[in-house]
Amino acid sequence: MREHLLGVAGSRLRFGCGAEGIERLEAALVGAAFSPHRHDTYAIGMTMAGVQTFRYRGERRVCLPGEWHILHPDELHDGAAGGEEGFGYRILYVDPFLVQEALGGGPLPFVADPVVRPQRMHPALAACLRRMDEPLDEFARLEVALLVVAALERHADAPPRRTHGKPALEALTRVRELIAADPAARHTLAEYERVSGLDRWTIARQFRVVFGTSPTRFRTMRRLDLVRRALRQGTPLPEAALAAGFADQSHMTRMFKRAYGFTPGEWAAALV
Repeated sequence: MREHLLGVAGSRLRFGCGAEGIERLEAALVGAAFSPHRHDTYAIGMTMAGVQTFRYRGERRVCLPGEWHILHPDELHDGAAGGEEGFGYRILYVDPFLVQEALGGGPLPFVADPVVRPQRMHPALAACLRRMDEPLDEFARLEVALLVVAALERHADAPPRRTHGKPALEALTRVRELIAADPAARHTLAEYERVSGLDRWTIARQFRVVFGTSPTRFRTMRRLDLVRRALRQGTPLPEAALAAGFADQSHMTRMFKRAYGFTPGEWAAALV
């Protein structure tokens, strides 16, 4: 990675080929790289160069070259370089829904210690990051999902927390699909109840268990997906904000930085 991005002034981000529910990103960052933020996906990355430090679940963590980190949906974290030379990493962002499909339903695995030694991760996951510019067809997507689930289950410190009864996966998926079909639309709780056949309290409890985040945050992240797509196409920030259903540019900027640790302008400027 060093020959790709490290040594280039400032911070740089480069997206590889992804698939539905999977993003691959290469980053080179310096200093206090990004402010505290949360993803609605699993983030499974490898430090490629330099020393990466981050605060996660109340502790300062250090990730050296070759080491992995596993971050859970909706867990607050920041990121900084452990030295003046900066650091670089490659990372998979995996939708909890894809993890659910691979698991066949049930609570998501939880890994308490985010830093994983390289010998404890499957070599095929490292290969997936090394070859991030190769397209992921439906078979490769399935393989990546199974590798991610295997890693999560292997490193989970305890069995997943159980809820009262098995989550209503099919019903909750209908709520998820309603939101994803038009993130800019303002759906009501009554609509969620209608499409799922569940009451709003069950939806609120079980949606997070199954998908790793709340319906509200899931909608926010899908709107931010629309913003990122628009920014890649050169759309001005005010237009991108309104098209994605945000009240205005400042509202969008707050949500964007909270999710990614960059403002939309910083994110767009860092794209390679």
